[in-house]
Amino acid sequence: MASDVFDTAPPEAAERVVEIWTDGGCKPNPGPGGWAAILKFGEVERELTGSDPKTTNNRMELTAAAAALEALKRPCTVVLHTDSEYVRNGISRWINGWVRNNWRNAAKDPVANMELWQRLLAAAKPHKVEWRWVRGHAGDVMNERADVLATIARDAARDMK
Repeated sequence: MASDVFDTAPPEAAERVVEIWTDGGCKPNPGPGGWAAILKFGEVERELTGSDPKTTNNRMELTAAAAALEALKRPCTVVLHTDSEYVRNGISRWINGWVRNNWRNAAKDPVANMELWQRLLAAAKPHKVEWRWVRGHAGDVMNERADVLATIARDAARDMK
């Protein structure tokens, strides 16, 4: 099973990198949403998906990244590909200020989706993560695959209504 690869990897595998592609979305926004993550470690791949009948694009993007990192069984070097500038900028530029300001933004309002940002921060903590932004719908094969999986999950959420 793919999830076991991180439990049983030999010590020399610690130098290898886990690549992750994530996506999430809603239609309409807000509305039924889906998220997906594809984890790749060597030749082993694992797909994760989920949905929410009433959510937002940003919440699904954050959930995809957090769930992917939470699926790792040991500290890893990770390259996480996201087409969400919200996720990439939030985790790499804004989050330190939010934490320093007790989860308040520049306008002194509570940070939107705070519980998901906290979840993502905790999930990323044991890992060395490089956050890579990729342009959505621009031909990145793995990003396109994550988009398809997220859309399938979103449609399942719509059908559950």
